[in-house]
Amino acid sequence: MSPRVTVTPLDRPSKDPIGLLPNDVTGLPRTLWSSSDEETLVTLLRAERLETLPAIQDFLKVLILAEADPPLNASPSGTLFLARVDKLLDLGAIEPAKALIEQAKPDTPALFRRWFDVALLTGTENEACEVMGQKPSIAPTYPARIFCLARNGDWATAALTLNTHRVLGDISEAEEMLLTRFLDPELFEGEAPLDPPERISPLMFRMHEAIGEGLITANLPLAFSHADLRSTVGWKSQIEAAERLARHGAVSENVLQDFYTAHTPAASGGVWDRARAVQRFDRAISDQDPDAVANTLPAAWAAMKQARTEIQFAKSYSPALQEIVLTGEARSIAITVGLLSPDYETVAISAADTTYNPFLIALARGRPQEVSVTSSTALAIQAAFNGVQPPEVLQNLADEGKLGEALLRATAIFNEGYAGDFRSLTDALALMRAVGLEDVARRAALQLMILERAT
Repeated sequence: MSPRVTVTPLDRPSKDPIGLLPNDVTGLPRTLWSSSDEETLVTLLRAERLETLPAIQDFLKVLILAEADPPLNASPSGTLFLARVDKLLDLGAIEPAKALIEQAKPDTPALFRRWFDVALLTGTENEACEVMGQKPSIAPTYPARIFCLARNGDWATAALTLNTHRVLGDISEAEEMLLTRFLDPELFEGEAPLDPPERISPLMFRMHEAIGEGLITANLPLAFSHADLRSTVGWKSQIEAAERLARHGAVSENVLQDFYTAHTPAASGGVWDRARAVQRFDRAISDQDPDAVANTLPAAWAAMKQARTEIQFAKSYSPALQEIVLTGEARSIAITVGLLSPDYETVAISAADTTYNPFLIALARGRPQEVSVTSSTALAIQAAFNGVQPPEVLQNLADEGKLGEALLRATAIFNEGYAGDFRSLTDALALMRAVGLEDVARRAALQLMILERAT
């Protein structure tokens, strides 16, 4: 049988090995993808669910950002690399996506388009427009070329280019109307706003904003929420956008915390109540006042559950919270917060002599099989920690050097288990533990038991 040979043009080395996380950080081998077929990996990556538990979202990003050798049959265009960038953008993780692109250099139309989209959403498009001005052929679309001509100060050429490509039929009617208003807004003063486009791109989003007809980001793909984090946006919209992004781990706990505490809420209800609850608790923690912490923690925790930002809260406050002596409800919440933090095992050890849920304490210590349980979810988790072997198909993939493929399949079947297929839950956790991902398995299982998420 002839060996399978990967061919890459000498003048354009593969971008697949590029990553932000070295192997000594991820614990994953460079051969993560190298024995798997590129098309299979791309299909699996694109199919990964966005709505899942934070532990699975975080691990998926680790896989995407890991430095690893190219897959079998890797295409010169870097199909897997582009799929990795696209999944980061789907998850709203535009800063890592931007860093990955810049490390690879956005020197192809496909990569430049993604880099340009990220720049538009973060308000940093000047650099991209300068590059486009120096190399017009890299422009992803004619509207992008026209936009950047205007941003670079060449309004006359922008108008001429618009008219030329309008006549040639290269620009849609909706694009023409938007570009015309963008280039000469004074002509349309007093006229009714344009209808929102059926499909919105970052470029159309920014031009609508530039003509004073900004679009609401709440119903747009997650990456658009980053546009609402800018200082030009109102505080309420900033908090709501930060919460949406935090649910997917797309902004750090520090970013969310900064928005919650940026100003004094001037109204009540919804986001204002959440900000007020966090601010009161933050003051109590800063003062190290046990009574104030006990009084403010329940409301702050309820607010985080409502926003589904419990993990960010745990990362921000668990270390300080564990240092304060609490009793009753506040103590129970503090343990829960601790079990959702990176220090879950230490918290479990310190809470072992309490009346807190013994199964969760045992799970955090990696020994859930030692506690008697009856729920189907807990039993499925127990099985994975009690010697059940991973399914043969996943174990074989790992044994054949197709670890990345096995892990992508494991995260997919974990999501099936998360939705009620308990055997799949056991299989996914068993595979993670078998390949040394004990921390991922424990955090995912703890989050599955603690977080109130609709499946």
